[in-house]
Amino acid sequence: MGALARLPVFLSLDGKRAVVAGGSPAAAWKAELLSASGARVEVYATDICDELQQLAADPPRGAIVINRCPWSADALKNAAVAIGAFEDDNRAAAFASAARAAGVPVNVIDKPAFCDFSFGAIVNRSPLVIGISTDGAAPVFAQAVRAKLEALLPKGFADWAAAAARWRGALKLAGLSFAARRRFWQLFTAHAVANPDREPAQADFDSFIAEVKGLGASVESGSVTLVGAGPGDPELLTLRAVRALQSADVILFDDLVSREVMDFARREARKMLVGKTGFGPSCTQEDINSLMVSLAKQGKRVIRLKGGDPLIFGRAAEEIAACEAASIAVDVVPGITSVQGAAARLGIALTDRKKARRLQYVTGHAKQGGLPADVDWKSLADPSTTTAVFMPTRTLAALAEKAIAEGLDRNTPAIAISRATRPDQAVVTAPIAELAEQLAQAALPGPVLVMIGKTISLTDRVASRRFSCV
Repeated sequence: MGALARLPVFLSLDGKRAVVAGGSPAAAWKAELLSASGARVEVYATDICDELQQLAADPPRGAIVINRCPWSADALKNAAVAIGAFEDDNRAAAFASAARAAGVPVNVIDKPAFCDFSFGAIVNRSPLVIGISTDGAAPVFAQAVRAKLEALLPKGFADWAAAAARWRGALKLAGLSFAARRRFWQLFTAHAVANPDREPAQADFDSFIAEVKGLGASVESGSVTLVGAGPGDPELLTLRAVRALQSADVILFDDLVSREVMDFARREARKMLVGKTGFGPSCTQEDINSLMVSLAKQGKRVIRLKGGDPLIFGRAAEEIAACEAASIAVDVVPGITSVQGAAARLGIALTDRKKARRLQYVTGHAKQGGLPADVDWKSLADPSTTTAVFMPTRTLAALAEKAIAEGLDRNTPAIAISRATRPDQAVVTAPIAELAEQLAQAALPGPVLVMIGKTISLTDRVASRRFSCV
C-alpha cells in the first residue's frame, strides 16, 4: 500500500461525551455531526449562534447540551473527542494542549496544526458511510468528490447496508461454511447493486440462503476466473473485472498488469506474480496451470489476471483446458485490448469504409521466439487491412521485410506504441519499411504494439497528443 496522508478511521461515539468549545456556525456544524453519530455533545461558549440553539432544541440523534461558560480542563475529562472553534492561535493551542493532556483526541476547526484528526467530506448512506479527505489541502475539492459520489450512489444503498447489519447474526446461525457465507454476501452485493431502490425483504435473505445451499459442494471447491486487466489505464477496467478483483482470495497476475489496476483488488487477497517476461526468466505455463488448479482445489477463488484481453494471445485455451481437466469451475471476464486502448488514445479508426475493411491481430514471435512460420503473408500484405502485431520488437524487421516481399507497400503507414494508455505512453511513427530501425533507435520500454495500415497516417495528430512522442 502507498503512503497515506491520513488514516481513515470511523469512531464509535454512541452514548459517549463529546466536548465542543465555541458557539459559532462552524461549531454548530461539528456538533450536528457528533450528535448524528450518537454522541452526547456538551458545548462550552459564552456566545451561542442561532444555528446552535436551534440544533440543541432538535438534535439529529444524541443530546446537545449548551453550557454558557468558557471551557475548562475539567470539562475535557472522560471525553471521547474534543472540538474547538477559535480564531486566535493562542487560544487554539491552549485548548489542544489541554485536550491532549487529558488523553482526548482533538480537532481545532480550520487549524490543522492543532489537530489530531480531521473531518472529511461525508457521503451518508448510513450505515454505509464514506469519508473523503484531502489532508486539509483542498476542502472544496473534497466536496466536489463527495458530490460525484452522491450522484453515483443510490439512496437505497442505505436500506441494503441496514439489511446487512440485521442479517449478519442470522447468517451465522444458518450453519454455513466460511466459503458459503462468503458466497451469500456476493449474492447479496450483486442483488443490492442491481436493485438499489427496492427495499430488501426477508424473502431476499431466504432466497440467498437457498441458492447457496443449492450450490452444495461447488461452493467449497473454489473456482478460477480469467480476467482481462486491459492495457494499463485502470479506468478501462470493466465493472465485471472490478467485482472479480474485489472478491478474490488469490490473484495470479502478469508483468503487464499495472500497479494502478492492482489497487482495485481486495486488500486481503494474496497476490502472486506469475509473469511471463519475454526472453527472460519467468514461470512456465505448466507451472501456472498447476498453481492455479492447486489453489482452486483448496477452495480458493482464484483470479488469473492478464494484461489486455485474456482470450487474445493470453494462453487462455491452455488454462481453461487445465481447469476443465481438473473439474474446476472456470469463467472468463474479457478486457479492453491494447489495440483498442492505443487506437482510442491516438484517435485512430481501426476500420474505415474507404481505407480498411478488415482488422487482424498477429503475434510477432513463435513459441521459440523467432518469426512465426505460419503467418498468412498475403493477408498481412492486403492494402485494405489494418494489422496489429503483438510482441513485435525482436522480429519486426524480418516481419516487415517478408510482408513487403509478399506485396505490402513499403510506404504503408505504421506506428509502434509503448505502454499503451499509461501516463508514460510513447510512440514511433514511420513507413513500415523504416519502422524497425526507428524503433530500435528509440529503445522504447515494453510492452510494445505495432499497427500497420492506411488509417494510421496521422503523424501530426499523434504529435499533438499528451504523451511522449519519439
